[in-house]
Amino acid sequence: MNRRQALGILAAAGAATTARGATGDVPLRPLGKTGETVSAIGLGGAHLGRGDAAFATRILRTAVDRGITFMDNCWDYSDGECERRMGMALRDGYRQKVFLMTKFDGRTKALAAKQIDESLSRLQTDRIDLLQFHENIRMEDPDRFFAAGGPLEALVEAKKAGKIRYIGFTGHKDPAIHLRMLEVAALHKFHFDTCQMPLNLMDYHFRSFAHQVVPRLVEQGIAVLAMKTLCAGAILQSQAVTAIECLHYALNLPTSVVINGMDSLERVDQAVEAARTFKPMSQAEVTALAAKTRDAALTGDFEQFKTGNRFDGTARNPQWMG
Repeated sequence: MNRRQALGILAAAGAATTARGATGDVPLRPLGKTGETVSAIGLGGAHLGRGDAAFATRILRTAVDRGITFMDNCWDYSDGECERRMGMALRDGYRQKVFLMTKFDGRTKALAAKQIDESLSRLQTDRIDLLQFHENIRMEDPDRFFAAGGPLEALVEAKKAGKIRYIGFTGHKDPAIHLRMLEVAALHKFHFDTCQMPLNLMDYHFRSFAHQVVPRLVEQGIAVLAMKTLCAGAILQSQAVTAIECLHYALNLPTSVVINGMDSLERVDQAVEAARTFKPMSQAEVTALAAKTRDAALTGDFEQFKTGNRFDGTARNPQWMG
């Protein structure tokens, strides 16, 4: 698949996802082939670890009340505190209003199963809607996922037991590693429900998940989950684009959900406003917008999760993997 073909797939699929209903101020989009619909903007759980727990509850419930239904989290965020805070915030009927996703790090069946149960306990739920294999950032990670005695066996058992509903994987390092996961999955005749990756206006130019991975996901009916759309604000430091432009770019891709960190009520307002005001862009409009970031993007300085190990939690904590 060449660049022109990839851009054509992205443009067509991105436009197709906009003709959906809405809840509150945020449009809904289909989650791949699952039959589920989720809010076009999702709440990033890592940011719930900042500040006090009561304020985290206020942020989450405000987001849900405004129409954000997709919740992102991970077993390892803030040593489990982010899951605990989300679990508390989802009391009082809020759990029934959301699509709950979290991630795990274990590279063995036993450790993955243990982490699944710990996440269920922290989140105060008996079922996680989507569980994702976290940090697919090494070329050997796909082999570990599908190995005998590996995490897939724990996921299959958890799904049969009703603990989880859907299975996906995430990663932020290099599109080649995501493509290898898809290749190994095909060899094992396994279909992922979702795939999460960085999708932002710097990625357009540098080790691009949008150009290399997203078209494959669209072809296979795997839901595209965007993260690091603002790179925790780093992209804004380039002074090349605004936060709304960054969010609109990710929404214009064939994304099921754009996961956005919200550590304040102002960030909730910003995310909802981006979703509310989004209109599909032509390829010419996308090209013009991306041109603003080209020079800044080519060094990789604004996407250090691709070029360094600062953001590789499992590299700094190998005990999480087993």
